[in-house]
Amino acid sequence: MLEVADALAEVLKHTRPLKSKITTLTPAALGQVLAVDIPADLDSPPFPKSLRDGYAVRSTDCASPNAELKIIETVPAGKVATKSLGMGEAIRIFTGAPIPDGADAIVMQEHTQVLGDIVRITDAVVKPRQYVFAQGTEMKAGTTVLKAGTVLNPVALGVLASVGQTAVPAYPLPRVGIVVTGDELVDAPQVPKFGQIRNSNGPMLTALAAHGGGLPRYFGIARDDRTATRSLISEGIASSDVLLIAGGVSVGDHDLVPGVLQDLGITVHFRQVRMKPGKPLLFGTAPTGTLIFGLPGNPASSFVGFALFVRPAIQILGGHDPAAPRTIRLPVAEGMAESNDRPTYRPAKLEIGETGWNVRPLPWSGAPDLLGLQPADALLVLPAGDTRVDRGTIMEVVLL
Repeated sequence: MLEVADALAEVLKHTRPLKSKITTLTPAALGQVLAVDIPADLDSPPFPKSLRDGYAVRSTDCASPNAELKIIETVPAGKVATKSLGMGEAIRIFTGAPIPDGADAIVMQEHTQVLGDIVRITDAVVKPRQYVFAQGTEMKAGTTVLKAGTVLNPVALGVLASVGQTAVPAYPLPRVGIVVTGDELVDAPQVPKFGQIRNSNGPMLTALAAHGGGLPRYFGIARDDRTATRSLISEGIASSDVLLIAGGVSVGDHDLVPGVLQDLGITVHFRQVRMKPGKPLLFGTAPTGTLIFGLPGNPASSFVGFALFVRPAIQILGGHDPAAPRTIRLPVAEGMAESNDRPTYRPAKLEIGETGWNVRPLPWSGAPDLLGLQPADALLVLPAGDTRVDRGTIMEVVLL
């Protein structure tokens, strides 16, 4: 039985980024990770431009109060002045338009009075370069604007468009297959008979895979039949980068998954982790490179196993920097006492108090209790043994 840190290290040892592909820059690319540095093809802006609607002037012409200048032209955005600015002259200009030759400042229209073809400057001080966005201020041609490893968010798509990119090399979102096992399971629309329960792991793991950066595909329920279980798992391995199997991974007579994986040539690296909930957790690799996680059937156990081991693997496959689950240390909002034979990951809620953030353990009845887990945005890590925690005690917290 491995400690949590050793089990995670074993998972990461066998996890490498997927091969990058050319990705078209549409909203479907959001969340993918750039595989190469992207340079600017042009200066941005490619010319000095006005940051305000107003008048392009020579600042020296505006040294005297209420200077009056002759308006010689109007330049909207998208147009270029046809005249150079001379002494005592001004050009009407709009935001985004190129600065005319001879001008070195913009006076906002709110600080002017128009008297026919004359503009009076009421701005008390006109400084050189005011409201002028110089050429190349945002980026210079040839410089890197986005580095490899950048996650494609809406702003990144805008930046890429601004340098002429419509498709870039990026790591694909990992394909995550989900199989659940058990004769006792029925799908959500069905009313369970005595001895049956509704399948919550399938929908939950599908959502977790999408939320964690993967492309999920749910393969359905594998009944407690070796042939049926093998068929679904084999299909999942063939078409997934990661396969999640919920249930059937322990040591009972109906836990068929370990034997099926052996038949399929899967190398199993561990089968148990010293933690609660989630001790019967299996990790293996297929000859194709597919990562296989056998998660416990209890839904809270399955959730914790995903948070601690699966999500980091999905992130690395998708090109993100290798990282363990995010942990911080916070004071607990209320005291508690527990006795656990293994390190325990208890559902908890982050709160902001008068002195900063703290963490409050949630009411929770154990591994089958999915409803008690639902409000959690953190897992409070409790050590093995008899634990008494007083209010304000600093504890380790896994952020969800």
